[in-house]
Amino acid sequence: MINVIVASHGPLASALLDSATLVYGELPYIFPVSLNETAGIDGFRDDFATTLVKAQHNAEGVLVLCDMQSGTPWNVACQHAFSPAITPPIAVLAGVNLPMLLQTDDIHLLTDVHAAAAQLLALTQPTLVIAVPVAFTQSDDF
Repeated sequence: MINVIVASHGPLASALLDSATLVYGELPYIFPVSLNETAGIDGFRDDFATTLVKAQHNAEGVLVLCDMQSGTPWNVACQHAFSPAITPPIAVLAGVNLPMLLQTDDIHLLTDVHAAAAQLLALTQPTLVIAVPVAFTQSDDF
């Protein structure tokens, strides 16, 4: 089983989990952690480490979904992911959004976190679209 950490600047991680819970119900395999002004970077490092311990429990891997690449949540997650001492393995993706979080339901029963990350990325990319006007008028006759 793959557990998921959502890591963000500000309250985005908790807000995304709240929204996902509204759609799917309880998601006990997802753990939010946020960087905030009060705790700062050192506080985030501590909070991430505590959250990681929870997410590692009974997991074969931990997938960290960050709000953006190269920010503090990403950097801290990658420090853990690239540490040879960390078990179970950790994979890190950037660009978390609500469709991505919802689609973790399709991958959390997998056992290879790196394969799960690749599959989640493939599932999520088609949800990124640009709205364009249609070339025809919808009839009122159904």
